[in-house]
Amino acid sequence: MDVAHRQILLLFSLICVPYVSGTHFSFPRLGALRRTIRIRPEAESISSVSKDFKTIFYSQTLDHFNYKPESFTSFPQRYVINSKYWGGPNTSSPILVYFGAEESLDYDLFGIGFLRDNAPRFKALQVYIEHRFYGKSIPFGSREEALRNASIRGYFTSAQAIADYAAIILHIKKTLSAKNSPVVVTGGSYGGTLAAWFRLKYPHVALGALASSAPILYFDDLAPQVGYYAIVTKDFKETSESCYETIRKSWDEIDKVASEFNGLSILSKRFKTCKKLKRSFDLKDYLDSIYSEVAQYDHPPTYPLNIVCRGIDGAPKGTDTLGRIFAGVVAYMGNKSCYDMDEFNHPTDETYIGWRWQTCSEMVMPIGHEHSASMFPPSPFNLNKFIRKCKSLFGVQPRPHWVTTYYGGHDLKLILHRFASNIIFSNGLRDPYSSGGVLENISESVVAVYTVKGSHCLDLLPEMKTDPPWLIKQRKTEVQIIKSWILKYYTDLTEFRDRTRV
Repeated sequence: MDVAHRQILLLFSLICVPYVSGTHFSFPRLGALRRTIRIRPEAESISSVSKDFKTIFYSQTLDHFNYKPESFTSFPQRYVINSKYWGGPNTSSPILVYFGAEESLDYDLFGIGFLRDNAPRFKALQVYIEHRFYGKSIPFGSREEALRNASIRGYFTSAQAIADYAAIILHIKKTLSAKNSPVVVTGGSYGGTLAAWFRLKYPHVALGALASSAPILYFDDLAPQVGYYAIVTKDFKETSESCYETIRKSWDEIDKVASEFNGLSILSKRFKTCKKLKRSFDLKDYLDSIYSEVAQYDHPPTYPLNIVCRGIDGAPKGTDTLGRIFAGVVAYMGNKSCYDMDEFNHPTDETYIGWRWQTCSEMVMPIGHEHSASMFPPSPFNLNKFIRKCKSLFGVQPRPHWVTTYYGGHDLKLILHRFASNIIFSNGLRDPYSSGGVLENISESVVAVYTVKGSHCLDLLPEMKTDPPWLIKQRKTEVQIIKSWILKYYTDLTEFRDRTRV
């Protein structure tokens, strides 16, 4: 094994250590799509969709904000266009852009339906842009090289990412002679936050933004640290009181068994872990991730939270607490020969590795467990311990206040009211991340569109015949708002042209 591979394996081994060993659970994952059960279209639908996609690699600038020699280094950044329904530049037909976030763009092309479903309605060009350092858009072509080199890793920021998006959008408009085509940007979760920030930072590039399930207030002390898990608890309690009670009691039961002679072996057998547990925390973190995921992505028509609770509540009479918990795991994860405790935080997963860096640099989201009414054990967010762990991992100190400094945070609603326009903040109130979202109208054009029964980024998923009426209504409202932006743009464009002729 060469030196480079030994170094990257060392980095991975460090990264897979929890932030605060044994005391702090893994941060809930962001992302528009579920990690464990992603949308996998049938082969024929893949081929029918993919033939309309054209993949292009843009020579992207490594550093948009400096003029040092190395700043002008370039790397290939992937974007994908679909012009099937585009009315073309002569009619100034719009461009719908989806911002890729903390994963490869591949799943978004099939899992995100908002652009594909609405392109015919708007006669729009569809554009999907991959986030730097993910998928195939990695400086120097190697994730290992990029992550191992601290200097290169320093260019892995949200500000650089949205500057990338601006450069690619302007390049597309120039290449296609689409100067007057209005651009509406869209993103979900972290990508939704980027879309909102993009509209604030680049209003001359994007006419408007749809920010789906964007936890834009989950920084500094803008939202309650316990907000996320308070909603997870509420979702479970509303679904099944007995399921909620079983989960709430299970944590002490796990600790009780773990404290016994050979207790970790007993837990390993009872939960069929792929590797013998070295500590009970790993099992608890795994269960925490399952409960968070099913609450966050509790999408119709399957409603995975119901699946977990049916497994827990439906266990045979006489089944003890841990047996019921395991039945919930099997109901959701499937009947496997063993269960990988790293399923949600695998040390070689690109999202896990990349997002760990982003949270250790600028995307510091203080999420913690509460006590009393929560179905989770206490695990408050400790900033000092978080900083120490990040310094041990990457040799840098997180900047927990940078997001609110750079993009705005304190009094954000007042700032949005005074300076922003044409942003839709869409949320579902059963989504735990809605606790950090904008849930009220800020102005006539900065609006909140939410559903009481909705979940994380549900409005961005492909339209289905089984969609409930409230979801159909939410999407219709969003489309109507975007139409109003575009119509006003065309009016302004005509008036401006008339004035210049005089």
